Parts: sequence; C-alpha cells; structure tokens
Amino acid sequence: AMSKSAVKISSDLLSNPLCEQEPSFLEMVTAFDTAMKRMDSFNQEKVNMDEEGETRVFSSVFPSLNMAVKRREQTLQDYKRLQSKVEKYEEKEKTGPVLAKLHQ
Repeated sequence: AMSKSAVKISSDLLSNPLCEQEPSFLEMVTAFDTAMKRMDSFNQEKVNMDEEGETRVFSSVFPSLNMAVKRREQTLQDYKRLQSKVEKYEEKEKTGPVLAKLHQ
C-alpha cells in the first residue's frame, strides 16, 4: 500500500503545472516517478512470490534461517510427541511406575 501511495504521489507531482514551467523540477519529478514505479514493481513481485520462494530468498540472505526453521520444526514435533505421552500417562491409574514415567 505504501508503494502504491508513493506511485500516486509521483503521478500527481507529474501532473502539477509547475513541471511545465520548471524543466529542472520536471526532471526531478520524472526521476522520482521512475524510482517509485520500480519500487512498486519490485514490491509486487515480492508479494506475489509463493511461500517457498520467499524462504529461498531469505535463506540466501540469512543462511542460518533455514537451519533455525528446521530446528524449530523438529522441536515442535518433539514437544507434540512428548505432550501426547504426558496426556496418556495422566489418563492412566496413578500407580508408582506411571507416576515415575509421568514425572520423567
């Protein structure tokens, strides 16, 4: 939305009558308009990328990102597995071995 707004501002500046009167102003506004359109185009490409593509882009910029995501996923799987074990032991009768495993 920000880049769309910047493109709108640059377009409005180009239609300003001062651009016709002042060539140096027209040159600056044209350069600004070109830059804002490029920025908007770049942003749209990034928004349209699929999730896997984004991960690939970030992985090349931040190499440790991929490893951190994998560690997080592994930890989450371990947590879910252990949580289901705890729930299973909590449902069982409270005997010595069950309490010991639950504590563990």
